[in-house]
Amino acid sequence: MENILSVKQIKKSFGGVHALKGVDLTIKKGETHCLAGENGCGKSTIIKVISGFYKPDGGTIEIDGKNYPVMTPAEAIKAGVQVIYQDFSIFPNLTVIENLAFNQVLANKKKLVNRKEFRRIAEEAVSKINFDVDLDALVETLPVADKQLIAISRALLDNAKLIIMDEPTTALTKKEVSRLFEIIDQLKKNGVTILFVSHKLDEVFEISDSITIMRSGENVISCPTSEMTEEKFTYYMTGRHFDANDTEKTQRTIGKPVLEVNGFSAPGFEDINFTLHAGEILGVTGQLGSGRTELSLALSGLLKPTGGSMRLEGKEVSFSSASKAQKAGISLVPEDRLTEGLFLPQSIVDNITVTRLDDLGTAAGYVNHEKVLNESASWVKEIGVATKDHTFPVSTLSGGNQQKVVLARALATHPKVLILNGPTVGVDIGAKYDIHNLLKQLASEGVAIIVVSDDTAEVIATCDRALIMQNGRITGELGKEELTAQNLAAAAG
Repeated sequence: MENILSVKQIKKSFGGVHALKGVDLTIKKGETHCLAGENGCGKSTIIKVISGFYKPDGGTIEIDGKNYPVMTPAEAIKAGVQVIYQDFSIFPNLTVIENLAFNQVLANKKKLVNRKEFRRIAEEAVSKINFDVDLDALVETLPVADKQLIAISRALLDNAKLIIMDEPTTALTKKEVSRLFEIIDQLKKNGVTILFVSHKLDEVFEISDSITIMRSGENVISCPTSEMTEEKFTYYMTGRHFDANDTEKTQRTIGKPVLEVNGFSAPGFEDINFTLHAGEILGVTGQLGSGRTELSLALSGLLKPTGGSMRLEGKEVSFSSASKAQKAGISLVPEDRLTEGLFLPQSIVDNITVTRLDDLGTAAGYVNHEKVLNESASWVKEIGVATKDHTFPVSTLSGGNQQKVVLARALATHPKVLILNGPTVGVDIGAKYDIHNLLKQLASEGVAIIVVSDDTAEVIATCDRALIMQNGRITGELGKEELTAQNLAAAAG
């Protein structure tokens, strides 16, 4: 089988930091090739080199048998390379038609808009993948999965031979992931090659024909997927051997009730009842729209309840804000760390200590900077945030380390109840393992924990039992022995 892409000994540095140290990547025509590696390993950099966004410091690029001494974005597109980034690079304030036709009209240097021509182009684009969508709808009104399919349809209009999908399933539900994989299979049958960038074990083994794993800007291994095992994949990704039973070695005792919820209702859910104990990790799972996220918001003071009651250590409580919930002992790690959990331009120090400033001040009411720095340094060490200097902006960290910062801030309030909504979304295998271990350790110290997640493997790995939500109600409960992938899938519908 011929190669669609062959890059050899690609090097790229930024200010003395070697992002790529002689990377090789070969992809055969008509295959789905997975590019894997932890955050910061160089995956995004090699993608930008292939697409002409970055000029490499050394190495060669060959696409479909043609060598490109200097690759530009225009040349990459002309050669058939299309990149679909996580934000899809589409215009939310334009219609589907306008998003699909815009590039082609610009490429043809047309100055006037022909609505019939726009519609013809859009209809041709969506027909290539049998995508049923309202062409006149504003893109911002559509679900994430549809936005992704718009990006794929647009790529095919430019006669894409190689489509690079960068972490394409991060914001998708299981059903949407299945639909995407069907599209990928269809594209392969039509002769399109896919470079699938991911670090999710189950997806890699399901969709890919071959795998390349990177670590610290270098190749670790390239091989057919059939020659890879989950254990090998994890080791090549992280350089670490994980004991699947490590997280179970901490002995835990389930203590007294800490949080009791009765007939609890708010916009998005109703009549929720459960009791959470000290040292317990309770899972709340269900599909998108089940009410699981709204429940986490209401418990932590971010959504006003419309009925029912909540008792914390036997005392009835009601919170009008997240800060009041935190002072009472309930802290939330939100679903989206980038928009809800972090002040990206601010330092790691500021992000960790922002909820503790009242306790880290002087008698005169001024912030004690020495106390602030010491508090941050303590949590950086405790949580294992990988950084050379905690005064650096939090935006300099990888996704997994950013998530650890959000977690550190929640723990800095010394919560009695810790609620985590999607605690490991978008983090790599190593960070996921570390966070799961940390949750087990916190529970062994008596913290009551709620893990809100649709990640079946995560619920099984961390939780003592799980509540199943559908249409805003609890429809089932599974004990530790019942927590299997099959049971969770059946219960969630």
